[in-house]
Amino acid sequence: MTAIKHALQRDIFTPNDERLLGIVNVCKAGKKKKNCFLCATVTTERPVQVKVVKVKKSDKGDFYKRQQTWELRDLTEVDAKDASKENPEFDLHFEKVYRWVASSTAEKNSFISCIWKLNQRYLRKKVEFVNVSSQLLEELPKAEESVPSGESQSVAGGDEDALDDYQELSTREEQDIEGMMEMCEYAVSNAEAFAEQLSRELQVLDGANIQSIMASEKQVNILMQLLDEALGEVDTIEGKLSSYEEMLQSVKEQMDQISQSNRLIQISNTNNVKLLDEIQFLVNYMDLSKGHIRALQEGDLTSPKGIEACINASEALLQCMNVALRPGHDKLMAVIQQQLLFAELRDTFARRLTNHLNNVFVHQFNHFSHFKMTIPQFYRSSCLSLPGHDQSSTLSQHTAEMSLPKHSPLHRDLLRYSKLMEWLKNTHREKYEGLSRTYVDYMSRLYEREIKDFFEVAKIKMAGTTKEAKGKFATLPRKESALKQETESLHGSSGKLTGSTSSLNKLTVQGSNSRRSQSSSLLDMGNMSASDLDVADRTKFDKIFEQVLSELEPLCLAEQDFISKFFKLQQHPTVTPPLAQPETEEADGGMSSRIPPQAEHRQSLSSEKDLVRLMMNKIFQSIETELNSLIALGDKIDSFNSLYMLVKMSHHVWTAENVDPASYLSTTLGNVLVTVKRNFDKCISGQIRQMEEVKISKKSKVGILPFVTGFEEFAELAETIFRNAERRGDLDKAYVKLIRAVFMNVEKVANESQKTPRDVVMMENFHHIFSTLSRLKISCLKAERQEAKHKYTDHLQSHVINSLGQPLEKLNHFFEGVEARVAQGVREEEVSYQLAFNKQELRKVIKEYPGKEVKKGLDNLYKKVDKHLCEEESLLQVVWHSMQDEFIRQYKHFEDLIGRCYPGSGITMEFTIQDMLEYFSSIAQSH
Repeated sequence: MTAIKHALQRDIFTPNDERLLGIVNVCKAGKKKKNCFLCATVTTERPVQVKVVKVKKSDKGDFYKRQQTWELRDLTEVDAKDASKENPEFDLHFEKVYRWVASSTAEKNSFISCIWKLNQRYLRKKVEFVNVSSQLLEELPKAEESVPSGESQSVAGGDEDALDDYQELSTREEQDIEGMMEMCEYAVSNAEAFAEQLSRELQVLDGANIQSIMASEKQVNILMQLLDEALGEVDTIEGKLSSYEEMLQSVKEQMDQISQSNRLIQISNTNNVKLLDEIQFLVNYMDLSKGHIRALQEGDLTSPKGIEACINASEALLQCMNVALRPGHDKLMAVIQQQLLFAELRDTFARRLTNHLNNVFVHQFNHFSHFKMTIPQFYRSSCLSLPGHDQSSTLSQHTAEMSLPKHSPLHRDLLRYSKLMEWLKNTHREKYEGLSRTYVDYMSRLYEREIKDFFEVAKIKMAGTTKEAKGKFATLPRKESALKQETESLHGSSGKLTGSTSSLNKLTVQGSNSRRSQSSSLLDMGNMSASDLDVADRTKFDKIFEQVLSELEPLCLAEQDFISKFFKLQQHPTVTPPLAQPETEEADGGMSSRIPPQAEHRQSLSSEKDLVRLMMNKIFQSIETELNSLIALGDKIDSFNSLYMLVKMSHHVWTAENVDPASYLSTTLGNVLVTVKRNFDKCISGQIRQMEEVKISKKSKVGILPFVTGFEEFAELAETIFRNAERRGDLDKAYVKLIRAVFMNVEKVANESQKTPRDVVMMENFHHIFSTLSRLKISCLKAERQEAKHKYTDHLQSHVINSLGQPLEKLNHFFEGVEARVAQGVREEEVSYQLAFNKQELRKVIKEYPGKEVKKGLDNLYKKVDKHLCEEESLLQVVWHSMQDEFIRQYKHFEDLIGRCYPGSGITMEFTIQDMLEYFSSIAQSH
């Protein structure tokens, strides 16, 4: 082990400026025995670093290599497994537990002892040694006896102690030694002779020192005599000092008495200063001026000056009540009396303020109840003496303008009390909540009547858009009873109109001359006659609906802003909602609070925005109902109105969310928007349903189907309405549903058609669809536009090919047989040898189709095509030109077959391409 230790020190640790102090041969517990060495080392440089290094032989086995290193300061525990029995196993706890098995118990004990000594010497944080014998740790030499002398010396720290005792020679000492060695030439070659010479010189020096000491005996005696004299003088001085001390003892006692008196005086002054400070604190913070007391008791709450004085007094009172008293103040009688005075003033002023604001609310409600036909104005009476407002106007004027009364004067005057409301909120929460309930109760009734009248006028104007076309309504009634009766009558008439057009649910396709009436009947999605649904009516409806939303929006925002400012709902994170309290009821001509037992369970809101929204829901509880009723009426008049309502409502919802996403207006309009979107979806479903219910006539040609023109008119209207709209995505989804339904039902009608060929129905209708989509350029229907074009082209070609087979039927059959023989493997030049397809048969078939017969057949074909096509699409010339191209293509194909299958026969058709062009041109011009 000693040789290994020296090898490790030389090869591994010396190059790294480290000294090896302890070593143990180990292997990992529970694994195959792969021996390695754990080494305890210290650095030779300061500060000393102590490490545990794992060293292992290389794979080739010719040298050692450093495998892993741990700092000793990271070691938390050393577990020797058993303190009483010999056990070579032990654990070292670093960041994780390492389990080792030593080659012998003696090596393990020696290594643990080395670790213990290094820990005691260098580490502040001591390592915990578990299952280690105390004898092993305390009596270090005993542990060293079981290891070789070289190891013991290393482990015990002999080398390290020598390193600590070693002192480096100074420069002067090095120079002296070098000089001495230069004087003796054999100092290096013969060290013993040099040492003997140094010893002789040292003896000579010692003798000289002794002689010098003996020669100085006389001076020593003189020195001793002087010391004795000095001791005598010291005794004399000590005697004098003792006498002085006795004299000063009486002075000390007197000074102590004076100091004690000064201390008492200082304590008294300190107490007086503190008492004065406490009195000044109480006077400064708990004294309310007489002017403030007078303002709280009898201040004028109607004049601006009186309100300002009450605000200042209430704030001063609140400061006095909220002052942070020091320990012991609450036991002073003066403080208790002052607090009672403050509480009495608080209750008195809160009662005065609550009664005054209650009177303001009651007077306003009575004012609007008495003058039911006037716009609400702020409370004006001799008791309030508030500034007057010259903004009154009659309800009939607002009816003509269809506007809601503004309450800004009332809000503006009430906002003067906002600071007092904040004071009431902080001091008397019950009275504050009572005022909140009173305001909400009165304003909800007031707004309910105004909003109801406003919506009645809107409904009359909205329903009148249809009646005005017939001249039945020239003027609007002014009285409320007349408004209600007229609205009810209009609602009834709308119901009658529902039955008048119920027969349109199953449409019957008429002739081409009635296309306009058919498409308009499909447009009738609101069960109204098509003559009543003109652009002017829809535009007027759009303006009415926009005006309704434009009136409601500032009204709700102004009221919400007033509630937030007046009731101070912007400062505290959590408030008990006033509306969670029971509503007040009228009793004996006044307002009394009736609190049922269940009122104890008050709802807790998470934020004051929730409270504002709750108050707004109570005040404007009729808005959502009235809006839904108005939307239902608009949808009943004409379901296409849902397009206008969806665009307008979406825009107002978007605007309200930009202002405040959590506001009452945003929430309410969002809820109504759901209804509008539902009506819009119902409108689209209704159109699809009517497409599916279309029945075709068996006696007349089909032409352009009514739902095809209906989709065109719907798309034109929708593109006008949804231009730059926020809900464009809803329209795109509806477009896709409608166009797929149109495609499916066109094919359905084409398959069921008996009078008109299927290809004609498909060709005409898909041509119309393609033209519509190309003109409107609807981006979401690009794929459908290409599909419509493809279907139109395919069915046009199919119709042309099928139609052209009739004028030259025998010739077509003959050449189809020729192509069939070639397809079966007959060589083209051998077809003429087939009995049914020889040259004589070919000449016979060609003679049956001279130019006159061909022209006659084409003329009949033109008439047949004209009979099947409708006039609206103007596809006759397109089809005729396509037939001409197809006929020319067939002619060239026939000539090519004759040239390939009957070479050198000289057989040609009875007519030429030029003749065909003249036939087609003359037939088209003649018709």
